[in-house]
Amino acid sequence: MAICGDLGPLEPINNMQTASHRNSVAGSLIGSIAETQEVLDFCAEHNVSPDIQVIDIADINDAYKQVEKGEVRFRYVIDMSTLKEEA
Repeated sequence: MAICGDLGPLEPINNMQTASHRNSVAGSLIGSIAETQEVLDFCAEHNVSPDIQVIDIADINDAYKQVEKGEVRFRYVIDMSTLKEEA
């Protein structure tokens, strides 16, 4: 039996019946739109922001190599205007 937040135990799902009717079951750990907005409002109020480094698309391979090596302590953000330069 699965547990779903504050809803308590859920009834088991018959996988064969779900598949034969082409239904699906999904879940998310990121929260609702209202919860996401609450986090964004909190961050704005307390000046919380991510550490980022803006890179050109041409630098994506080098950035990826640094991520693989574990040398990155921030998020890379690709400057999408540099896509035009590559094309």
